[in-house]
Amino acid sequence: MARIDHPATAALLLSCILAVAAVPARAAEVGPPKAPMVAKTSDGMSCDSPDQSQAGLNECANLGARDADAELNDVYRKILSANAGDPVFVEKMKTAQRAWLAFRDAQLAARYPHPEDSGSVLPMCEGNELEALTRERTKQLRSWLSGVEEGDVCTGSYPISAGH
Repeated sequence: MARIDHPATAALLLSCILAVAAVPARAAEVGPPKAPMVAKTSDGMSCDSPDQSQAGLNECANLGARDADAELNDVYRKILSANAGDPVFVEKMKTAQRAWLAFRDAQLAARYPHPEDSGSVLPMCEGNELEALTRERTKQLRSWLSGVEEGDVCTGSYPISAGH
């Protein structure tokens, strides 16, 4: 059996072995983002219809924000589950998520500081902003599931992605 005398070679070999071992588990837990379905309002009109009323546009924006929130919560739960053995990480992730929620709410309040001036479009505007902020946060959180490329010296708590 050959000896591995160089620490970098040993580290690379160990990383490769761990990456290959993790492929089935990572593939099952990450997966691609869900393809968006075209939502419908309570009266059955498709949200991508150009004939939508303002009430319908408001409802569609709310549906988009709700769907984005459900996806974020799913990713967040997977991260906590995958890291359940590291209570320090779990507590710090929970703190970060609480801080993000406070940021999201403050951002929305700053974006629309005078809601009385916005009229009937406000629910649509707020829903669209909530959806955008939430989807961006979900994208950030996915790094804890998909991992980062081997060799990133600032990996921190992100796992190394299986393909690298």
